[in-house]
Amino acid sequence: MAGTVAAGGRRPPRVSMQEHMAIDVSPGPIRPIHLISDYFPHFYPFAEHALRTPNFQATAAAAISSAPQLQPDPEPEGDSDDSTALGTLEFTLLFDADNSALHCTAHRAKGLKPLASGSVDTYVKANLLPGASKASQLRTCTVRGTRGPVWEETLTYHGFTPQDAACKTLRLCVCEDPRLRRRRRAPPLGELRVPLRKLVPNRARSFDICLEKRRLTKRPKSLDTARGMSLYEEEVEVAGEERGRILLSLCYSSKRGGLLVGVLRCAHLAPMDANGYSDPFVRLFLHPNVGKKSKYKTSVRKKTLNPEFNEEFFYAGPQEELAQKTLLVSVWDYDLGTANDFIGGVQLGSRASGERLRHWRECLGHSDCRLELWHPLDGKPLQLSE
Repeated sequence: MAGTVAAGGRRPPRVSMQEHMAIDVSPGPIRPIHLISDYFPHFYPFAEHALRTPNFQATAAAAISSAPQLQPDPEPEGDSDDSTALGTLEFTLLFDADNSALHCTAHRAKGLKPLASGSVDTYVKANLLPGASKASQLRTCTVRGTRGPVWEETLTYHGFTPQDAACKTLRLCVCEDPRLRRRRRAPPLGELRVPLRKLVPNRARSFDICLEKRRLTKRPKSLDTARGMSLYEEEVEVAGEERGRILLSLCYSSKRGGLLVGVLRCAHLAPMDANGYSDPFVRLFLHPNVGKKSKYKTSVRKKTLNPEFNEEFFYAGPQEELAQKTLLVSVWDYDLGTANDFIGGVQLGSRASGERLRHWRECLGHSDCRLELWHPLDGKPLQLSE
């Protein structure tokens, strides 16, 4: 062993730990990387369309995992790849200005992605924003057992005015039938929103839009106890100000010698009950009272915010006498065993102004001519002094 070490040369000198730590190790000059592009993905913004979605080598996957990648062009009607993955909804909108109505026809959906695999039972739910969620909520029937449902059903909003078209947005949600799910409040499969200011009156417009994920914002604490509001931030702003509207018909009958007042329907009433609905009825009072019957009341419609009454009442008297009177119309929520809740009211007559005064004067000025007009409800109770 000694001979072998001697023949091969002497051993290298041993360096102690103290001497090793005292050695000044210099890394030397920094050499440039000649091919720095090898460590980053290649982008060719002016290349051909075939290079829009680059296919990188597997060996470079770790180096480019944090780098942005080019995405293909989105669908013309979609906003993102996530929205496209939720499916699309085909529908048609028509603003019927002559009848003050908005018609939404849900045609079909394609490529729905339910939470669970297999078929799905779906329906379309519509809301007008801003506003109380249940006051403007409409829905189609449920189509069962398919990811490409066809509804061909029309949802109608009555009392829709040009002022509503200028500031309202229609929200459409494709939802699974809650009766067939264990979770009562399952999120919708997708939703979309259409600003209604884009509609041209009396002209139908068709849409084929990609569904998006539901967007929720936390409701302010001051509104936590409000009833009939959804979690959307747009609805919270003015939902408490809208009390609803009522459709009234006025006609002076020369044959009967009196005024016919028709209570046709209400729309978008404020919810007064804990379940988010109301049990509305309408009261009529002709002021001043000269000893004749001047108070009437409609029947009660249960659990609805868009009641339809179609009831007519008669006030006898000449046109000159009626022209000096005032008709008070108020909408109430019926409560069994407790005082009824005031929803809103409207005042027609000589003390009114604007459209209300015009409606009253035109009715008394043209005999045997029925005039129908929507009137917004005031939130303060109507009071008159004798």
